[in-house]
Amino acid sequence: MVSDLLSPVAAGTAAEEATSGEAWLRALVDAEAALARAQARLGMVPGGVADAIAGAHVDLADLAVRARGAGNPVVPLVADLRKVAGEHVHRGATSQDIMDTAAMLVADRTRRIILADLARTLDGLAGLARRHRETPMAGRTFGQQAVPTTFGLRAAGWLTAVAQARDALAGVRLPAQLGGAAGTLAAFGGTRLLPVFAEETGLAEAVLPWHTLRAPVAELGAALALVTGALGKFATDVVVLAQTELGEVVEPAAPGRGGSSAMPHKRNPVLATMIRSAALRVPAYAQILFQSQAAGLERPAGEWHAEWLPLNDSLRLTGGAAETAAELAGGLEVHPDRMRENLRDELLSEHVAAALAEHSGREDAGKAVAAALREGRPLSDLVPGGVDPADVVGCAPELVDRALAAYEGRETG
Repeated sequence: MVSDLLSPVAAGTAAEEATSGEAWLRALVDAEAALARAQARLGMVPGGVADAIAGAHVDLADLAVRARGAGNPVVPLVADLRKVAGEHVHRGATSQDIMDTAAMLVADRTRRIILADLARTLDGLAGLARRHRETPMAGRTFGQQAVPTTFGLRAAGWLTAVAQARDALAGVRLPAQLGGAAGTLAAFGGTRLLPVFAEETGLAEAVLPWHTLRAPVAELGAALALVTGALGKFATDVVVLAQTELGEVVEPAAPGRGGSSAMPHKRNPVLATMIRSAALRVPAYAQILFQSQAAGLERPAGEWHAEWLPLNDSLRLTGGAAETAAELAGGLEVHPDRMRENLRDELLSEHVAAALAEHSGREDAGKAVAAALREGRPLSDLVPGGVDPADVVGCAPELVDRALAAYEGRETG
């Protein structure tokens, strides 16, 4: 597929398979089979319909072409299923019931994969934070060295952001869709089918049919954007710290990884680059999902259709980013010696000014520090006994402990 060729972050991943055309077809058939099972439990259709649906063979490529006739693949799918399972297939349902339920099934199955990879990513980040709790390095603001920090605190920041995004994704409610022609359940004779259908799909039970109440899709899109954003922050920092001039981290090595077609000496941060590519795309797709909430009356005319690819690509990209991030977090090479070398004396300005101010006042302390910087004298010489930038990391180690405690509390709570 062209999308696989042009989106290496997802190519070959479990999320790619879970969001493939075959996966969607399976979800559509599963939704129809679940409806038949639920109706059979209530005596509305014969008991063998669901088995016949589940065993049907449908040509995916042919179905895609035939979907143009009705604007969605459910209409031709139902025609195919009725040939093998009879007229009780799809009884009382509308196309959007099946398409939305299938979308939630694809989302649920892909989310399980994403959450598993996020768990591996979090384990890797927690390990980095724990091991480097006191590893000094330069903190940087606006791209410039600011004050000393620890690599453990930076990793703890990644850990916290990814954990919060993981929790948001895990908390999204994915409901089955069932309402019939205009969301009144008229063809089903009441609401008793709703909980049974939800149970058969393994999805949540909706309060109302949500044909034009698109919050479930928008909320899922927002959570996926949060996940890729958190992973993108991690990846962006890795790209910066891996620059030749800094050399503080290096991506895990693998045959053929990071090479340049023109410059053999390079080892490019390709894992981080692929993660960032997903982080830059998913928020744009989420915007489409939010716009699609403005669906009119009882059936969308375009908004619903506009969701399909952005939702699927968001799931696929987030899954690819999570699997890639798990590898990056688990194998990131950290160079504490290089971090120590990059600690500049100027990073002591805040600490030294505060120490001098206790004796000479704030204004004189500021002048003394400014003069030393102007004359190129070490700031550490201004403090009796001297001071090492590596010893001026504030509460960084304690903050790491807080982040780890919060993470571990999530895992055991």
